[in-house]
Amino acid sequence: MQHLSWWIGFHCFVFFMLALDLGIFKRHEKEISIKESLTWTFVWIGLAMIFNFGVYKILGETHAYEFLTCFVLEKSLSIDNIFVMTIIFGYFKVGAHLQHRVLFWGILGALVMRIIFILGGVSLIEHFHFILYFFGAFLIYTGIKMLFAGHQEIDPEKDFVYRMSKKYFKMTPHFSGANFFVKLEGAWHMTPLFLVLMIIESTDVIFALDSIPATLSVTKDPFIAYTSNIFAILGLRSLYFAFAGVVSLFRFLSYALSSVLVFIGLKMLLAHYVEISTGMSLGVVIGVISISIVASLVFPEKS
Repeated sequence: MQHLSWWIGFHCFVFFMLALDLGIFKRHEKEISIKESLTWTFVWIGLAMIFNFGVYKILGETHAYEFLTCFVLEKSLSIDNIFVMTIIFGYFKVGAHLQHRVLFWGILGALVMRIIFILGGVSLIEHFHFILYFFGAFLIYTGIKMLFAGHQEIDPEKDFVYRMSKKYFKMTPHFSGANFFVKLEGAWHMTPLFLVLMIIESTDVIFALDSIPATLSVTKDPFIAYTSNIFAILGLRSLYFAFAGVVSLFRFLSYALSSVLVFIGLKMLLAHYVEISTGMSLGVVIGVISISIVASLVFPEKS
């Protein structure tokens, strides 16, 4: 594990950026424009590349390749997450001016969950090396399932958090501005906006079950795995507002993502017999995603 000061410094940077986002740029809840979201998308990608250059200068070329591969991999898988979030926001009729608040606090929860998942995964691999084969088989299963399942089966009412919240907690029938809780007749009630936040958090756990094993197939260094994941997640909010309206146009993207998961799974299963370099993995991930995007634009789905 890298020096403790690196972890402290990285989290200071993350919390500074989040505080800057919340305190300066978003004092008032408003709808995020595509221009603003694209700007912040490129800002986060630029910061990730600057950090990657620092990794290259301090830790060397191998770790820099690992960071870049993990970042591209996580960024690619997060596109599928955007599609799910559009369904959740649409189902609960969350206005665009409130979506930023949900995604902001969702990221704070994701920070905690990702570090638990990554450190837990690294510890399991160190003590039980055979767990890599389990991760590989799980990624292949997930990739094949994604290939045939599609997005039509997603139903927020089937979510465990939704069912438990409706059953055990008092909830207001309507939104109350940007509030997660309101006090009515002396008792605190949860608003539908907090329920949306909890469902978003639960879906991030599900996506982490795919992305974390995929990340650990590239690097066993917890610092590289964690920072690459967090940079991808920090940019997910701006990426959502930039591409939520057009992500459905990439009709072949789900096939590309499923192919990437199957490839990573096979890499983990065959690691003892076939050595696939980090550079080659990066090339495969970028190549497959790029081909799917170009194919989607060249052969759009007919109305």
